[in-house]
Amino acid sequence: MDMKNIFKYCCTIFLSILLLFACVDLDLVPYDQISENSFWQDEKQANQGVMGLYSQLKNYYIFGKAFLTEAMSDIGLGVYEMGYRPFSNGTYTGRTSTVEEHWKQGYGSINRTNTAIRKINEIQGLDEEVRKQLIGETKFLRALFYFRLMDYFGGVPIYDETTDVTKEFNTMLKPRNSVEEVRDFIIKDLTEAIEYLPVNWSQDNYGRATKGAAYALRGKIYLYAEEWEKAIGDFEEIVYNKTNDYGYELYDSYADLFKLTGHNAPEMIFAIQNKGGKTSEYGMPMAFYLGNRSTFVSDWNVGMPSTSFADSYENLDGTPFNWDDYIPGFNESNEVKETTFWSTFWRSPSGYNVWTSLCDTTLLGNIYRGRDPRMMQTLIVPYSYFLGWVNDAPQMMQYAVAPYINENYGFLRGDNGWYAYYWRKFVPEGNLDDQITDRANTPINFPLIRLGDVLLMLSEAYNETGEIQKAVAELNKVRSRSNMPGLNSGPAWLQVDNKEEMFKRIMHERAVELACEGHRHSDLKRWGLLETLNDKVEKDLLGENLYTKKFTSRDYLWPIPSQELDANPNIKQNPGWY
Repeated sequence: MDMKNIFKYCCTIFLSILLLFACVDLDLVPYDQISENSFWQDEKQANQGVMGLYSQLKNYYIFGKAFLTEAMSDIGLGVYEMGYRPFSNGTYTGRTSTVEEHWKQGYGSINRTNTAIRKINEIQGLDEEVRKQLIGETKFLRALFYFRLMDYFGGVPIYDETTDVTKEFNTMLKPRNSVEEVRDFIIKDLTEAIEYLPVNWSQDNYGRATKGAAYALRGKIYLYAEEWEKAIGDFEEIVYNKTNDYGYELYDSYADLFKLTGHNAPEMIFAIQNKGGKTSEYGMPMAFYLGNRSTFVSDWNVGMPSTSFADSYENLDGTPFNWDDYIPGFNESNEVKETTFWSTFWRSPSGYNVWTSLCDTTLLGNIYRGRDPRMMQTLIVPYSYFLGWVNDAPQMMQYAVAPYINENYGFLRGDNGWYAYYWRKFVPEGNLDDQITDRANTPINFPLIRLGDVLLMLSEAYNETGEIQKAVAELNKVRSRSNMPGLNSGPAWLQVDNKEEMFKRIMHERAVELACEGHRHSDLKRWGLLETLNDKVEKDLLGENLYTKKFTSRDYLWPIPSQELDANPNIKQNPGWY
């Protein structure tokens, strides 16, 4: 679908289909029965319209499947196009549907924000403070949508609220703006959002964009542009409460941040709000795409952690992990790997599993428990347990590396037959006490910006300006939460003396802290490290090859969709693409 038709298709505002926030009363208005000329008449409708904009965050091609983008990095594996596999093995083109949908849905979301801004400004008698807050929210969201497009495609055409699609869609043939122009546009929106947004909303409006979220996002934009001092200023504002008490703090339990227990914790600066229950299914498909056949209602695990990522988790004392330190010959020999992990069993007539050969599960348990705690809080490792769901009932499952494993026998089973690690993070246990009733609607909030991320970005900015001790201090806050020893805390293996050493620590910490949150691909691109993954052979637990990743210089930007090039002669393609 070309740009003109994208905007024409989206010319009416998309109101939220289901209740987004607990006490914000959103009328259920059919998408095809509402016109921008009959809506946006008063404060109530303005609030409803802006709430509808938040629903776009769940769009599969905005942030709805952001957790699967780890496959385009060093920490994840992907299956099928939905799991971003073509993007990690270099087979995608400008006609790949995922490329087309990211462009189309990105601009569709932008058009909705433009319509909202224009219509909010036209409402007669609207309280000016209310108007400013609504405009601030909408510009925050527009900035987020443009940032997503810029991250994938580079410079893109800028359309703002002065564009009335209902009148201009036949003449919408703008050329691409430069990356700098798009970035300036985003910064302008966020600066206005900072001015207009409140520090906090009332509890019944929890989840709406705040002043702190706008500062954090603007700081991220500056960081990506390598404007380190500006990034530091924005991050310090909310970390150290420079002009307001923002109230952000690291949550005590890392694991619970990604469960219903802690997904509303003060660490969450801005998160997609997900809900569950039989009458309010309004979540994201984490169970569907990250869960396995033993997860709620049997799922696909099209996104998985890579074996090399699992091996990157440090020992509890902060030393680098090495399998050979525990099992001599492991790294070089697939036979040793098989001996380490492989087991066999038979099913007795009475229904019990009888192991005919069993690997040393005690040794494996000690190895995994001796690692950074975030490992077993993030991943399902061999011979650990997970509360699954079989025959409409919760059941504790063991992940055994064995043939013929099946959830009906009490074993965790993947959909693709790979013997690899699985994600535990974001994956629902059992049926979450009836809070999940649809595998495509996991009710756990999905963080787009949280304090742990901000502290690591602040650490990075400090490091780039030569303030290494400040960089160490911010990074150590994150490690401390998981009881990992701090850098420069005594032992030689924790010593950091220069910018290059500190950058490697930041790279590692962002991988293990933010895994499955959809940041790694963007991180590798902005660091200029994407090509280091070229020809990386992804292997399973037994050392068998799964597939080879392919990344070249062209992959720093996706191709402009072919449909858009065909429709708009003023659009030019990205380097390396045709």
